[in-house]
Amino acid sequence: MSLTVTRRRTAAAVLTAALLVPLAACSSGDDAKQDTAGSAPSGSASAAPRANLTVLAAASLTDVFKNAGAAYEKAHPGTKLTFSFAGSQELVAQVSQGSPADVLVTADTKSMDKVRADTGTPAIIAKNRLVIATGEGNPFKVDDLKDLADTKLKVVLAAPEVPAGKYSKQILDKQGVAVKPVSQEPNVRAVLSKVEMGEADAGLVYRTDAESAKDKVDAVEIPDDQNAIAQYPAATIKDSKNAAAAAAFVAWLSSPEGQKILQDAGFQKP
Repeated sequence: MSLTVTRRRTAAAVLTAALLVPLAACSSGDDAKQDTAGSAPSGSASAAPRANLTVLAAASLTDVFKNAGAAYEKAHPGTKLTFSFAGSQELVAQVSQGSPADVLVTADTKSMDKVRADTGTPAIIAKNRLVIATGEGNPFKVDDLKDLADTKLKVVLAAPEVPAGKYSKQILDKQGVAVKPVSQEPNVRAVLSKVEMGEADAGLVYRTDAESAKDKVDAVEIPDDQNAIAQYPAATIKDSKNAAAAAAFVAWLSSPEGQKILQDAGFQKP
């Protein structure tokens, strides 16, 4: 091989290596940028893992959790929350049957206790109390629990297996008030709906439910010594495929931002 050809090949190899060095450096820098973009700085608002979360929540949380979900998604880009609202007894049945979900929030601790083996340690995120919901203007002049015993009134209650139904029975029994409801509904929102539509004259609902429909129903307060306190526990579901993201959302519900949204909707501090 001639000396001239050898020199040409050597020069070409040197030139190729010189061109590859900056390209490799550029590629390494791009990878680093991608890694940084894919993860938020520690302690930032969006530090929670990104995921699509399914949250099973008590019916009485319908309005407030829609607002909370929007706030959470805004603060945690890349996370999507899908809510499924129903009576707590129905949600517990879904968890027991293995329905795919990430978080469970019930309207009482007894319901959550039934799926203790399927959830993480629950945290109480809010409290609530019952009121008597009547038609707008309270046309039948319902003043207290004893008025619900009037057989002329069409009273609707939540079914006994529903937390709101259990609380209703508890406070009525405590006051010795015998009520014959015209229907027993599968969740507290169904009770509210009956009163809103005029299909019932009165019903026992949570204070927050009545507040959500204050342009359609009136709320008759029940004294604290005659009332019951509803507690809302939230927990991750052990079979969740998004465990870290689910835990982050549950923790956020107890954060100052989450608590403000709950309390602005009328829920009490846990």
